[in-house]
Amino acid sequence: MGLRLTVWYSSLFILSCVLLFAFSYFNIAHSLRKRDREAIEEKLTELASLYEIGGLDIVERESTVQKKFEKEQRFLVRIGGPSDETLLLVLPSQWMELDIEELIQIPSDNNAVWTELRNLSDKKTFDVATIRLPDNCVLQVGKSTENQERMLGHFRENFLVITVPLVLLAFGGGSFVASRALRPIRHIISAVRSATSGNMDTRVPDTGTDDELGELVTLFNEMLERIETLIKAMKNSLDSVAHDLRTPMTRLRCTAEIALRSDEEPNACREALAECIEECERILKMLNTLMDISEAETGTIKLEMDSINVCKALNDIGDAYRYISEDRKISLHIQCEEDLWIVADPTRIYQIMSNLCENALKYTAPGGQMYLRASANENEILISVMDTGVGISRKDLPRIWQRSYRCDESRSQSGLGLGLSLVKAFVEAHKGHVGVTSQPGKGSTFTIALPAKH
Repeated sequence: MGLRLTVWYSSLFILSCVLLFAFSYFNIAHSLRKRDREAIEEKLTELASLYEIGGLDIVERESTVQKKFEKEQRFLVRIGGPSDETLLLVLPSQWMELDIEELIQIPSDNNAVWTELRNLSDKKTFDVATIRLPDNCVLQVGKSTENQERMLGHFRENFLVITVPLVLLAFGGGSFVASRALRPIRHIISAVRSATSGNMDTRVPDTGTDDELGELVTLFNEMLERIETLIKAMKNSLDSVAHDLRTPMTRLRCTAEIALRSDEEPNACREALAECIEECERILKMLNTLMDISEAETGTIKLEMDSINVCKALNDIGDAYRYISEDRKISLHIQCEEDLWIVADPTRIYQIMSNLCENALKYTAPGGQMYLRASANENEILISVMDTGVGISRKDLPRIWQRSYRCDESRSQSGLGLGLSLVKAFVEAHKGHVGVTSQPGKGSTFTIALPAKH
């Protein structure tokens, strides 16, 4: 891959340089040719004007004076008669070997006719312009292209001189670009190899750029973090399941063994089987709750988001628990501001509120109070469940969100110790947060903050 990228880059670089040279070469050649032809046209116009003023003599004198004072005679000047016989010929030294008959054979009309002649001995070329004068004579002015060829020759030689350094620079630049471009890919390959060997905390070094490769590195690191989180969550879930199942499985086995050893009547065996079924349901509920918590914590839970009227939801929850609260002689109060909306999964929100309400009813003595409240706070909706129950001690308060953790006050109550862990996981899956304030003997207040619907 690196070699192919180097070859491609080098080829494109060299091709670009060759095209640039070709463009520059032909542009310079065109400019030099245009400049020489403009000089010939200027000379042609000058001599034609002199011929109209003073005839052949003044043209001859002018050409003689220029030939005498110029260091290098640049122009060929020829005037031919009506029958194309040569009346005047001023011939520079580099034109000595030119066949004059070629000049005589050049046709002409009132417009300038351009012709390129070649000296066969040294292959020099000459540009000649021919026009017809008013008296039907022919005026010809020419100039050698030797200076053009000399300058273009130097240009070609200079390009050939820099060809080798150019090729070396192309391959060096190609190697450098390929190395820089493929460096993140090599780091990703190294990270994948490390991850496949079990080292999930490896990461690809940040390129520090905002290009596609930098984005690829960022996304790859995020993917590794996601995988590492899922693996850790899986391990923690397995550890929790192994720990939490030990007690119910032991009870289940003991119940079955007692039933097998018992010689009592079938009714006793039926009772044992009923206890086994109850324990199995407890285990299934525990497994489902642990799976829900793990999915919520790792972000893999599927949420069916919908708009929820908070006041209506609180009233529905209140109606569901009102009979239980009345049966336990606990007053249930609902306080909610108007027009509060959130976007959430209704089923999960119901589970959150159910867990909090069950805890409030479970740890509140008869004659106590329970409040369901909702209010707006900037961009959040605050939902509170307050009770006047036993409260939570200061030492237990930071640990109540842990899985299977139960306070001293709750040891005598039935439960799995997973309710508050489920609440915290579901709330955070909705991009919210949950908090608690409590005083032992005075009650607790659990507050959920969820993003308000915009």
